[in-house]
Amino acid sequence: MTRYFTLPRLSCPALATLLFAAPVAQAGGFLAQALLADPQYEAPLGFTLTRLAPDADPHVLQLAANALACAEPNAERLAVIDFSRPSTEPRLWVFDLAEKRLMFEELVSHGQGTGDAMAEVFSNVYGSHQSSLGLFRTMNSYYGRNGYSLRLEGLEEGINDLAYQRAIVIHGADYVSEAFIEKTGRLGRSQGCPAVRQEVTYPLIDSIKEDQYLFAYYPDSEWLESSAFLACQSDSQQVAMN
Repeated sequence: MTRYFTLPRLSCPALATLLFAAPVAQAGGFLAQALLADPQYEAPLGFTLTRLAPDADPHVLQLAANALACAEPNAERLAVIDFSRPSTEPRLWVFDLAEKRLMFEELVSHGQGTGDAMAEVFSNVYGSHQSSLGLFRTMNSYYGRNGYSLRLEGLEEGINDLAYQRAIVIHGADYVSEAFIEKTGRLGRSQGCPAVRQEVTYPLIDSIKEDQYLFAYYPDSEWLESSAFLACQSDSQQVAMN
């Protein structure tokens, strides 16, 4: 018996999202290739990030894409940190969204109060020496006690909105290195800042300073369920701050 199924009528963007929501191998090969061959077609951001950083978790990159679409769809740069990975592995990616290229794939520290080799606890509390989750907007670079640094503005109320007051910044540190990992079995830890290798401090900070975005992930159920950026579904719900 031959059975016929009626598919819902989908717009091209909706069809593209449906196709690329599944792994590429299951994406409906012919239709996916046809869309990609169209010079006017632009792949969903989550798919693009996954293509550029195949070693990153696609689920994390999709969440980052969702948050950025809610905050500023026209952003030029995006940094993503996956704190669910151990500090001994690269877990920071910086994307040039305009040029569609991966700029950095790096080690990054978490706070002393957040965990040992694995990050476990996060907060928005002054003096906790813990890292914060969520979406941040980058501010200006400056020279401070940790050298060249980048201020961060936390955009999620109760989750990271005290980042500026807590002096949570991106900076370089000598405890972020393969040599430190070989000695201790983990990276050194900060007072809550996402510290990077000293060798990449200047170019990395310069690549995302001044009104670009950083997304820090951990499978914290309360944050995932309550984040206004992750829940944003339409242009009318955008909560970008001016």
